[in-house]
Amino acid sequence: MLRKVVVAIFVLFSFILQCSVFDKLAFAGIIPNLMIILTSSFGFMRGEKEGLIIGFFCGLLSDVFFGNFLGFYALVLMYIGYLNGKFSRIFYPEDIKLPIALIITSDLSYGILCYILLFMLRGKFQFGYYFSHVILPEALYTIVITMFLYPVILKVNEKLEAREKRRAQKFV
Repeated sequence: MLRKVVVAIFVLFSFILQCSVFDKLAFAGIIPNLMIILTSSFGFMRGEKEGLIIGFFCGLLSDVFFGNFLGFYALVLMYIGYLNGKFSRIFYPEDIKLPIALIITSDLSYGILCYILLFMLRGKFQFGYYFSHVILPEALYTIVITMFLYPVILKVNEKLEAREKRRAQKFV
């Protein structure tokens, strides 16, 4: 139960942070995607199911407040969380290379998928411009923020896992 409350607080706090603080810290209109950081991080730390669920709720928040279609961002972030969860078997907390690689890949995939489904299918074929002015700067900004946010997520996850192990040992 505590894990669900903590994760809900993380999702809400990240969403509020992304919409308020980072909106004011935008570089050329680009803000980091904290929802990708959160979805990817919990995906490869906790597995496919947790990544899928967190991706759904992160995407649903984005859909409700910013989306044109209800469920679009929820579906995209669900897939991202699920695919990142596939890497939970090779995840080591002390190695930061895998999380950085997965988060940058997730953000680039998210940007390209959003371009294809939201712009290209409506006849807007300026992929080079969109990639160099939106997708790539957002991915770079997201990685910079990941360096600060990921250690916090990792510490909280480690504390929750330690607490869960202690509670499990009490019942055995």
